[in-house]
Amino acid sequence: QVQLVESGGGLVQAGGSLRLSCAASGRTFGSYIMGWFRQAPGKERELVARITWGGNSTFYAYSVEGRFTISRDNAKNTVYLQMNRLKPEDTAVYYCNTLPTLEHYWGQGTQVTVSS
Repeated sequence: QVQLVESGGGLVQAGGSLRLSCAASGRTFGSYIMGWFRQAPGKERELVARITWGGNSTFYAYSVEGRFTISRDNAKNTVYLQMNRLKPEDTAVYYCNTLPTLEHYWGQGTQVTVSS
């Protein structure tokens, strides 16, 4: 069974950058579409970006489009989320998963905190 481990979060000032990684253990991603999600306190988890296996098709939520970039390295079984020009409203726990999501693929997430 694939396990997904998110990393790369931290505390940054507004306007700063972070790169998140999602590494698979146990098995590979295969041909799955992969997505990054985030959940802020008191809010539901939301999709912020997704990418196809070949990397030729991506989607971004309007709130992050132009600032975030999703990518994947299938050889390393890893997906990334480059986050630039971060805003305080980006503060959340970030998760990765396949699309459609699978409950047993949710990891611990990685905390991103953006100070004003």
